[in-house]
Amino acid sequence: MTDKIKISVTMLVLLCAPLSIAEFDHSLWQGLLQQHVNEFEGSRVTQLDYEAMQNDQLVLQSYLRALAAVSRVTFDSWTDDDQLAFLINAYNAGVVALILTEYPDIDSINDIGFLFSSPWRRNVISLFGEQVSLDDIEHGMIRGWDKYFEPRIHFAVNCAAIGCPALQSDAYVGDNLDNQLEHSTRLFLADRQRNYFSNGRLYVSRIFDWYEEDFDRDWFGVNSVSEFLTRYADALGLDTATISALKREDVRIRYLQYDWGLNDTR
Repeated sequence: MTDKIKISVTMLVLLCAPLSIAEFDHSLWQGLLQQHVNEFEGSRVTQLDYEAMQNDQLVLQSYLRALAAVSRVTFDSWTDDDQLAFLINAYNAGVVALILTEYPDIDSINDIGFLFSSPWRRNVISLFGEQVSLDDIEHGMIRGWDKYFEPRIHFAVNCAAIGCPALQSDAYVGDNLDNQLEHSTRLFLADRQRNYFSNGRLYVSRIFDWYEEDFDRDWFGVNSVSEFLTRYADALGLDTATISALKREDVRIRYLQYDWGLNDTR
């Protein structure tokens, strides 16, 4: 084979190969977060300025249109980290868009909808050529596609509630996703309003109860809520004796009441 033919074959292979790096630009969402997320207690707690976000709805809608323009073929050509970052951002932006449909006349996301119409099932944005709900994104895609197996997503997706893990002031990106998920998880577990040890019992967010099965899928050898919490014992502030007891599953775990109040600045 001549050098010219070799070069031509190589170029053909490169042209036909799917892109391994996402070319999607999350900077519009990044800019909105940087402007309107207010951080407290070392970023463990955040509030969103929905009034200011409402004034930037044109930017938010531009971002949502950019999300909608991504085809499933293009999406499938990305790495899993790029895909997951895309879906997390889509969920969080979708939540904000949903809140703004009723703001300022709501005190909780649960105020949206009717008796037989949950806010989680209302179509809020378009992805891959279809109108989708928050449930579609979280349960149908992120959790339902059985490809990501990432329990830390529960500390990244934000449901606009005070009890929810803090909405971060940065958009998630594929090439830094592991660090971002780790950071979000540790911030949440270090929040003593939502997770703490007292009188021989470990009180944690009800997230661990609702999504117990996601902590039982051998993520880095983790196969239970107890094992996951043991992995983050330092963030939880547990001493050596408590860690040993938790490893033996001798620590009673109790789930705290969830605060569904809106994570607003007002």
